[in-house]
Amino acid sequence: QVQLAESGGGVVQAGDSLRLSCVVSGRPIRMTTVAWFRQASGKEREFVAALSLNSWYSDSVRGRFNISRDIPKDTAYLQMDRLKPEDTAVYYCAARSSLTAFVGAPKAIEYQEWGQGTQVTVSI
Repeated sequence: QVQLAESGGGVVQAGDSLRLSCVVSGRPIRMTTVAWFRQASGKEREFVAALSLNSWYSDSVRGRFNISRDIPKDTAYLQMDRLKPEDTAVYYCAARSSLTAFVGAPKAIEYQEWGQGTQVTVSI
């Protein structure tokens, strides 16, 4: 059984940086497609970034966020720079067993495994 555990959220000011971590257990991360989604209060869950055979980013974070992974640690990261108040949300790590080459933003329904979420709050 695959389990995901996120950490690294917090309260920061606009312009600051945060790094989220997602530890994957139950399957080697090198055999796993990992994605980050977020859900702001009162809004639908939206795609942020994903990493598999290549990486993909939403337009709203491209150039500011970077997704990466540490294979020996089975951990994925989301480095978030130049944070904005509109980045405030609960961030979720998601995973699936198949590897893919992204040609567009994946949908949440494509992912079977989810973490519990970590809150990111960006103040003005």
